[in-house]
Amino acid sequence: MTTKPRVIDANMHWLPDTLFTDEDLREKMMRCIPRQNNIHVSMTPIKGKNLNQIIIEEPKGYVNINYAEGQYNIESQLADMDKAGIDHAVFRIPVWQEWLDLDCSKRINDGLADYVSRSGGRFTALAVCPPWGDKTMIAEVERCIDQLGFKGVQLACKYGDIFLDDEAFFPYFEFLNDRKIPAVVHHTPLPVDYNSILTYNNQRRQYGRCIAQGTAVGRELFSGLFDRFPNLKLSHSMLGGGFFAFVDMLVPKPRHAYGDAVDRFDTGNSNLREQLKNNLFFDISGPPQWGKKQLECAVEVLGEDNILYGASYPIRKDWFFDGVPVVEELDISDEAKAKIFSKNAEKLFGI
Repeated sequence: MTTKPRVIDANMHWLPDTLFTDEDLREKMMRCIPRQNNIHVSMTPIKGKNLNQIIIEEPKGYVNINYAEGQYNIESQLADMDKAGIDHAVFRIPVWQEWLDLDCSKRINDGLADYVSRSGGRFTALAVCPPWGDKTMIAEVERCIDQLGFKGVQLACKYGDIFLDDEAFFPYFEFLNDRKIPAVVHHTPLPVDYNSILTYNNQRRQYGRCIAQGTAVGRELFSGLFDRFPNLKLSHSMLGGGFFAFVDMLVPKPRHAYGDAVDRFDTGNSNLREQLKNNLFFDISGPPQWGKKQLECAVEVLGEDNILYGASYPIRKDWFFDGVPVVEELDISDEAKAKIFSKNAEKLFGI
């Protein structure tokens, strides 16, 4: 009889459950959002329910994020984990990483530490902090890791118009590299150049996130970031924006012998495949939304050691409740399933 593998959801979302009732906290968090960049935030009632939601539009008039009241309390999350067959959860905040200042980050980290302490050992936390690497920011991450027991940090895949390969992040990455602290890279609502995909809801809200993540992964890989910081390990949501579909195109295998006059796709870096294996990881972010064939392709291309289970709770209930069966039905080995379900997360985060 086969023993059911442990399941760690490496992409569960958390926000303070007081966000909708604590006006001071809500206003401080909303104040971090750069409205001068035409990003609009508001709290409005959910039609037909006695609940509120926080809506973020980017640009104004195009909804990209909804946070619903009542989805971030410990009782309902533990009950949903039991129903979905999830043994352990690694928590991050959904999307807000890009905007939070240091003060709000500290409040989030304190709240998340308390949340984890009440979970009976079923939760793990990732620290959020502005990623500019000054002393106060480094001190906050050290507090989270050394005092609060957090197992890594969380980042956005870009901040404003700059991606993580920019030298502005080097002081922060030097610290993470030296301490060997893993970083989860959450998607952002839209890529930098987004005007061509605004009109249609799913192209904006789903494909836009994939463009942003795929761009981020490619820039990290091609920029020499991992040459500079060889111990840096980044785990991207949404399978890196479907990066598995482009690996052989973007990171070509050795040249063929047919004698092209020039190698038009030479990257000038022979270590890319090794860095893709050693430094980059990918969580599924909702197995049902990908489908069986795409997930099997992702495992084949990216490797069974580099994929983490994750369902983006509480975005869609079907992603969460139907996620484990989707992975169980993949035509991959039992050992590969065990790695995806828990072993890779255990190794990356030291759980």
